[in-house]
Amino acid sequence: MVFFHQTSTLGLLKSLKKSHMFYPMPKLQQVPTVLGCFIFTTSYQCAKPVDHKTTTLSFKGKGEGIRETRVRKDYSSPSPFNLFAAGASKRRSGLCEAIEDSERSILSRRITLHPPEKPLSAGEWEELKGQFEGLRKFEVAMFEQMIACNSPIDVAKSLLAAVANREGDIHYNILLKYLRLCVSQGSTEEIYDVHDILKARFKTLETSGYGLLIRGLSGTPRWREALSLLEELKKVMTPSKSNYGDCIRGALLNREINLACELFHEMLAKDLVPNLDTLQIFFDTGKRVKDDILKTELMHILSYLRDNQVYPGEALMQSIKQWFESGQCPSCNQSLEGINLSPEEYNTLKERIIKDVIQGTDTFRKTTPQELEEFQTFVNQCPPFDIVIDGLNVSRVYNKATPSQTLLNVVSYLAQQNPRMLILGRKHMQKQYSQWHRNHMAALQKKAYFFFTENMSEDDPFLLYATLHSGSHCRFVTRDLLRDHKACLSDSLTRRLFFKWQRGHQMVLSDYIPGKRIKFESVFNYDTIVQTTGNTWHIPYDDNILERSSYEVPTKWLCLQQK
Repeated sequence: MVFFHQTSTLGLLKSLKKSHMFYPMPKLQQVPTVLGCFIFTTSYQCAKPVDHKTTTLSFKGKGEGIRETRVRKDYSSPSPFNLFAAGASKRRSGLCEAIEDSERSILSRRITLHPPEKPLSAGEWEELKGQFEGLRKFEVAMFEQMIACNSPIDVAKSLLAAVANREGDIHYNILLKYLRLCVSQGSTEEIYDVHDILKARFKTLETSGYGLLIRGLSGTPRWREALSLLEELKKVMTPSKSNYGDCIRGALLNREINLACELFHEMLAKDLVPNLDTLQIFFDTGKRVKDDILKTELMHILSYLRDNQVYPGEALMQSIKQWFESGQCPSCNQSLEGINLSPEEYNTLKERIIKDVIQGTDTFRKTTPQELEEFQTFVNQCPPFDIVIDGLNVSRVYNKATPSQTLLNVVSYLAQQNPRMLILGRKHMQKQYSQWHRNHMAALQKKAYFFFTENMSEDDPFLLYATLHSGSHCRFVTRDLLRDHKACLSDSLTRRLFFKWQRGHQMVLSDYIPGKRIKFESVFNYDTIVQTTGNTWHIPYDDNILERSSYEVPTKWLCLQQK
């Protein structure tokens, strides 16, 4: 199978004539600080300002004209609010904005561009630019829209090539916007290319350039280069809390616990308030890594929240809760029985799955012995995987989005921790049509291994085989409950082992909003069964309010301690 060839940014720029130079980078400027805005009133009643109109111009293309829309704003006085109640500050800022708007008489204009869905030639870009003659800095505006629309990297590359061919160079600001798009999509190779270009041409960068490179590199195998950039930034200014947070994230993803803690304390010493997602990754790491230094640091973070009146958001609260419950009873501090199988149990399950599901008479597999043999050869030739993904299942999680884009977004999210991934797909995914974009598939092949089965084959047996063959550390991603295959196992003991293994290794995508949120259900590292240590008993029990299906487990526990 041949995919559309991806030209690297570095190769693109090297192909320009030798006189190629970037425009100089903007100088660092000191931004004046706004000290505050105080509004004193004696009443919540005030006159209603005259409404102003804002004009939005949407250029739809050559010959299609201009659509003008007038929007009327209502600046009526807000209702009384408590000074310290949640949301009060936003309402106060809204009042300030209304007052400022009421003093303005200049109409605002916004031009909406729609990025193309596929790469354009230099001539096609020039033709499109000609349709927006009244728009200054067309390329800058187009890149901003590409970032907003999460456009394919190939489309952005084609615009970059058009600019280089026309002008012989690429403006620093345009290159930075391209980098922002690459970072948002986790395009590792492109991030490397832009980093190497910028470092070769400039001794120092401005703050946004440093920030984007630090963020982009922190989730890659070259994450330590983000630390070098942080040190460079320290020479000219105090790095931001996001700069520190990205470097901490890189250290924790690579289990450099001491380094992460050092960076965290350095940030606090500079009076920087950490982002909540920085605190969250500490607790997320604590769920996977058992380390005394990390445990001490997590307790320190809880004290930090208390001492500084920091209120965690829901995502951080859930991470703290899951860490607190991950393998230890919060009542008696006894460790609960782990979810992982013993080596003997694991080998028993692996042999039974191969015999009953993969080689046996499982009527749900819908594949051929030849195809299974080909797949087994493929897996045996590859290094062990960390994550195996049911590509078709994941791609259909959000019906309103293009399947290939959904799959790319989820895989890019998982790729932040640098796992070795295998994506299982069907052969029809290799064909270029509306649901499976070639550029999306090419981007996916840079992040993971692929194996395409016949269109009528059932991919669950392949999923199970690859996961079990890779070892007990490997997890798999699907929303399928696999109940049919569990039912094919020949005895109740093996079925129980399968259910236990499944709960400890299956990653279920529970929440997905394109461009905004990707969330997986928690995988607990303890087993949900009645447990005892002699002096204590831990008994999971059903909530009377919730109805539990047979494949689900209780979430409430009773802790009994013998005094």
